[in-house]
Amino acid sequence: MTSGTKLKTSAMIASFADPGQKTTPAPFGHALVEAARRDDRIVGLTADLGKYTDMHIFAQAFPDRFFQMGMAEQLLFGAAAGMAETGLVPFASTYSVFAARRAYDFICLDIAEPNLNVNVVGGLPGLTTGYGPSHQATEDMAIFRGMPNLTIVDPCDSVDIEQAVPQLAEHPGPTYLRLLRGNVPTVLDEYDYRFELGKAKVLRGGADVVLISSGLMTMRALQAAEQLATHHVDVAVVHTPTIKPFDAETVLAQVDSDRLVLTCENHTVVGGLFETVAGAAVRRGIGTQITPIGLPDEFLAAGALPTLHERYGLSTARIVATVLERL
Repeated sequence: MTSGTKLKTSAMIASFADPGQKTTPAPFGHALVEAARRDDRIVGLTADLGKYTDMHIFAQAFPDRFFQMGMAEQLLFGAAAGMAETGLVPFASTYSVFAARRAYDFICLDIAEPNLNVNVVGGLPGLTTGYGPSHQATEDMAIFRGMPNLTIVDPCDSVDIEQAVPQLAEHPGPTYLRLLRGNVPTVLDEYDYRFELGKAKVLRGGADVVLISSGLMTMRALQAAEQLATHHVDVAVVHTPTIKPFDAETVLAQVDSDRLVLTCENHTVVGGLFETVAGAAVRRGIGTQITPIGLPDEFLAAGALPTLHERYGLSTARIVATVLERL
């Protein structure tokens, strides 16, 4: 971070897009509308956060299939479970903190235990808001990974989200989507990529370093790979948008080598992508050291997103520095 650079974003609904970067407005809302036009079973629900989870796009297109449940997250998911029992396909949106912390029992016993097709849509995952611990869902994947039957998706960009939505609707069991909303960066269109539920993809090869990433950190990993090339470091990037079930075959094929291996995630280093990859490697008998890049095991500060991403190691510059230190 250069001195004199003025870093500022709205603390609540901030964009992590770089200045001038290509973005797509409300990809989740528009993808849900497209899916609903093809499938009349799809309904949308939210807990007073339609505008802030891009569910308002669906509400405008299908007012008779949209349900505003108010500030009652347990009711939101209980109602979604009831709708799924009747054969509907609910997408229920709130902030990730409220889904994971406030409504866990309802998601677990009403939705996951009977294995219903309810799609939990969580806004502000990880460090995508500057509002502090009450809104920063830094541990949501750690909370949800232990829930049987639940599929967890951590999309990188608008391409991931647009392609994931219809696949989530078709998936018979419950899902949790770490939503990126508003003007979402469009990155993966340049990498001959298609989202496949349950699959990881090698976006670029590299002889020296492997970055295994999910969520917005895949965008940062790709940027870091470009910058590291100027240091004559050849970096592979493996995008893992589905955290559970985990595509061990694709990822471990990259881990099992003499290259430097790091994981990159917008989540605490406890219980997320790093521990998923490390656990899979140990079970397979792979002894490669894996270095985590992620959020620390602490409650984070409030502030502007660029400043926070730099402070907590999620910025591209911090990834580059970490790789160079480890080589």
